[in-house]
Amino acid sequence: MIGAMSGTSADGVDVALVDVTGHGLEMKVRLLSHLHHAYPADLRTQIFSMREAGAVTLAVLADVGRAITLIYAHAIRALLARENVDTRSVAGIGAHGQTLYHAPPATIQWFDPSLLAYETGIAVVSDFRRADCAAGGQGAPLVPFADFLLFSHPTKSRVLLNLGGIANITYLPAGGAMEAVMAFDTGSANCVVDHLMRQSGTGEIDLGGQQASRGRADHAVALQAIRNWNGFLPSPPKSADTPEMIRAFESAEIASSRPAPLADRLATACLMSALGVEAALTHLPARPDEIIVSGGGIKNLALMKQIEVTLGQPVLVSDSFGMPTEAKEAVAFAILAAATLDHEPSNVPSVTGASRRVVLGSVTPIP
Repeated sequence: MIGAMSGTSADGVDVALVDVTGHGLEMKVRLLSHLHHAYPADLRTQIFSMREAGAVTLAVLADVGRAITLIYAHAIRALLARENVDTRSVAGIGAHGQTLYHAPPATIQWFDPSLLAYETGIAVVSDFRRADCAAGGQGAPLVPFADFLLFSHPTKSRVLLNLGGIANITYLPAGGAMEAVMAFDTGSANCVVDHLMRQSGTGEIDLGGQQASRGRADHAVALQAIRNWNGFLPSPPKSADTPEMIRAFESAEIASSRPAPLADRLATACLMSALGVEAALTHLPARPDEIIVSGGGIKNLALMKQIEVTLGQPVLVSDSFGMPTEAKEAVAFAILAAATLDHEPSNVPSVTGASRRVVLGSVTPIP
């Protein structure tokens, strides 16, 4: 199987080549190879403009979908060529597409599965959220099924913390069954930091968290920002999206009426993310024995440090468990696609709030 994922940070496509044997909860998964292919700067700018404006012409929408798809195709072909893999040996591609809008039950993950199937010569499984939304769920998070297969432990309770544009956790109780898994979004991870950098005109990201590490976080603003998020108070299931997190942060800044330099604002955004994770842990039945982190946010050292300080607990990186952080979510979509091809349900109703387990995804054959 191939898994392909582009997250809310819109930095590009992560692709993983995965060997999958068995069915359902008996699946065994082995990562063979992975790579990252960056989006061009102009495409990334278009995606953020669309998301923040909440509107776009139909022509631009169509053009962006085609551009995203061709980058997916290029990345997949590059990985197969590098590993000398015949496309006929690949059962399918699990492709998430690019999230443009998510306010359950309405959701848009944008790209063209028929074009991807044509360009790669491989059947595509896509549109994973809609079946869960149809069953009354949030359609997110989707990765807990894979987290359970990859990281559940007989004696240790674990939290899998993913730091993309949005932060989310999966709670795996020690020796627990799938029905005991909890997972939900905790608020922002990188999305507010990235927004502040784009707004400042000094770059797309705060590389390594260097600027945030020089700043002084405003605890009152960070706390108000996470509380401004509509998903802060309710118990799970809940999900978040980038525009609402940016609005929550900006509203808190306006209310404080204290202008701050960029470094301080970045530090405050990191603290906002950490406070969201801290609040999320209060919804769990017990404090986890281990917190395992993945996603692009691990490269923001200011964010990672702030999370450890706020939680008062060291965090581990998924690489230490044999799963490279850049590949983890792509692997998850390979697993979800394998379940779809087997007609196996792969949503987790205790996580999403769906009325029942359903088979996720739509299958697009090779044209």
